[in-house]
Amino acid sequence: MSTAGFTLHSLAERFGLEWVGDGECLIHGVATLAGAQSGQLSFLANPLYRRELLQTRAGAVVLRAEDAAASPCPALVAKDPYVAFARIAALFETPSDTPAGIHPSAVIDPAALIDAGVSVGPHCVIGARSRIERGASLGPGCVIGDDCVVGVDARLVARVTLVTRVRLGARVLVHPGAVLGADGFGLAMDGGRWIKVPQLGGVVIGSDCEIGANTCIDRGALDDTRLGDDVRIDNLVQIGHNVQIGDHTAVAGSAAIAGSAKIGRYCLIGGGVGIVGHLTLCDKVTLTARSLVTHSIDTPGQYSSGVPLQESRQWRRNAARFRQLDALARRIMKDNKDNKDA
Repeated sequence: MSTAGFTLHSLAERFGLEWVGDGECLIHGVATLAGAQSGQLSFLANPLYRRELLQTRAGAVVLRAEDAAASPCPALVAKDPYVAFARIAALFETPSDTPAGIHPSAVIDPAALIDAGVSVGPHCVIGARSRIERGASLGPGCVIGDDCVVGVDARLVARVTLVTRVRLGARVLVHPGAVLGADGFGLAMDGGRWIKVPQLGGVVIGSDCEIGANTCIDRGALDDTRLGDDVRIDNLVQIGHNVQIGDHTAVAGSAAIAGSAKIGRYCLIGGGVGIVGHLTLCDKVTLTARSLVTHSIDTPGQYSSGVPLQESRQWRRNAARFRQLDALARRIMKDNKDNKDA
């Protein structure tokens, strides 16, 4: 980042945007509409925040063409203000300093392969036959088990565990506490006791993926658990063994995907969603928060389940009637039949 900041017109030219107002105003950082001050850039993507636009003290705002006239400050006009703002905001992100080299406290198996330009932080462990490829970075306390691959320029922030047979593509970002390649939940009942089914597969993560903090991705029982390219997984997500997730799909926090489910490309899975195992979601399916998916979906679109929040007394009255729904439906069907026969 330039210490003098960026002029508005230079940002417009860099990102292919139109500017309105003073193109020479300097931008030194980014902030929300409500919190921005002079010299900071904000954005308006949701019409619900137009009132904040009128009151903002930002140095400039990224917005759509139809909102430009209402802006009290210079503006950048974008078809998708949120995307444009994200790209500009990256200019102000301070990258962490991870110089190449291996910390003396790291423990590396002699059979591991470490490419040039790799950064291995304090107290990391790297197992046999694992490979850390060029430009990859392992933060403090990461554990790489046997037969794993950490791809080119991948970054494991801290305390990430790759248990065994995990392969990360290029530029994958894994946040602290994530565990990839633990045993899947495979059990068989025999004579009243559980028998553990061996988990012999691995985990394959495509390029440009992001895995959130404390997320767990189990390795496959026989085949691999697979995530395509540019898949984005939020914090505290559970992905069961042999799950397949297509390119460009995003999964929000606390979602759980049971074993052998197949998720298509460009799907959006909301927070707290549950997906039953062995079913299939086609491409471009959106599941709203707290939905429970119990059958395959073969038509793109938005799907919801669950009961929206209500005032407690109203909820209790409605809940008391849930058990009456079947009897009510049967009575209506009978009345309809009687009317037809009459």
